[in-house]
Amino acid sequence: MQGRPSKLVIAVEWLLLACAITAGALLAGDANWDPALFGILLASSVASDLRAIEITAHKVAVSGSFLAIVVAAVLMGATPAALIAVITTLTSWATSRYGASDLLVNVVVYASFPLIAGAAFHELVDVLGLHAGDTSYYLLVFALFMTALVLDFVAISAYTSYVERSSLLARIKRFFIPIMPSELAAAMLCLGITFAYEQLGLPAVALFAMVLLVFQYLVRELLLSQDRAVELEQRAQQLAGFQVALLGALLRTLDLRDRMTARHSAAVARYSRELAARAGLSEEEQELAHTAGLLHDIGKFVLPDQILKSRGRLLPDDWDQIRRHPYEGARIVSQIDGYRPVGEIIMAHHERLDGLGYPRGLVGDQIPQIARIIAVTDSYDAMTARDSYGPPKSSFEAIAELRRVSGSQLDGELVEHFIEVLADKDLAYRHGEDADFEAELALDKRIHDYVDRPIANR
Repeated sequence: MQGRPSKLVIAVEWLLLACAITAGALLAGDANWDPALFGILLASSVASDLRAIEITAHKVAVSGSFLAIVVAAVLMGATPAALIAVITTLTSWATSRYGASDLLVNVVVYASFPLIAGAAFHELVDVLGLHAGDTSYYLLVFALFMTALVLDFVAISAYTSYVERSSLLARIKRFFIPIMPSELAAAMLCLGITFAYEQLGLPAVALFAMVLLVFQYLVRELLLSQDRAVELEQRAQQLAGFQVALLGALLRTLDLRDRMTARHSAAVARYSRELAARAGLSEEEQELAHTAGLLHDIGKFVLPDQILKSRGRLLPDDWDQIRRHPYEGARIVSQIDGYRPVGEIIMAHHERLDGLGYPRGLVGDQIPQIARIIAVTDSYDAMTARDSYGPPKSSFEAIAELRRVSGSQLDGELVEHFIEVLADKDLAYRHGEDADFEAELALDKRIHDYVDRPIANR
């Protein structure tokens, strides 16, 4: 633990222990001190506790000792159950040797909850005149189990929260709720053992000892599988973070190789987010449009420098390689967990409504809407950027060209939406400024949270 209890808390713990000892002595005369029954339940509790398994994801120990203690409270009484609990706690401490202050609070709790729950159970049985075999009797056994469970958990957790200065409610959510399914199963097992003892006597409790070990093993495997699942999810998140960082590194490397292409991609990302918003797409789809715009030319990373940096006339073979960049970009991006929708958009961003685009010759609504958005913004920036392949056009000239190819190459509705955006906002992107390029990369830091699911064409 991160802290130590105060002297006042320790004094209170000793006082509570003295009260528990006194109460146990007073209740001892009403208990069933069958030595064989006591021995079987004690051996079951101690053996189960010594075989307890720590589950990392839940920070709990899987042990059947609690079940044995509750069974003892039902069949024998409060004092034998408390004695079994204390002996089990001391035996466990003898093998692990944790701190004295923790030992004291464990002894206090494990001496107290069997006495409180067990005494209340037998008092209610007497007052209500219940007998084994009555439905109400078994309901009361179930209530005893759950009451003891809550007392045990709240007492230990309250002490731990006090020492660690942590939230008790947070501990309940993190540690208590995940084990409730297994504890409900244990409560049902407690009912079964109680019923079997009334029918068969001591042999049923001996069978219980074996069932208890099997139950503990099954619960252990269940929680271990959850533990592995949590660990696998954490590893996947770590890998996703690494992959996102790798994409950023690829973009910066592309920026070093060919500043024009990288800065153009950042501009397209900015424009695409704005156009997606104007077209009525959701926040999630706007993020997707920004990411796809940022990465739409990542496939050019595989092009040789003589093609990538060429400002002269290209040969037919060179154009064949360039036309492969949507495919190469989609191949690179789609291999990263959660980026398949981005890859689909990159693959389609050079398709045309009339089917004359590449690489697959898609027609009309076969082209994903965000790919159609990028086609518009990509064309506009390629025409207006001062570091483009040819002399830059004015925004007015670029808009006229967008309208000229509207309906054949580009989506006409999206073209008009983009013109509205240009009229309403100053989207000027300074291609030569590192700050603008880095700003677009920073805006994309949340994309690794995007869930991999198909985006419907519209």
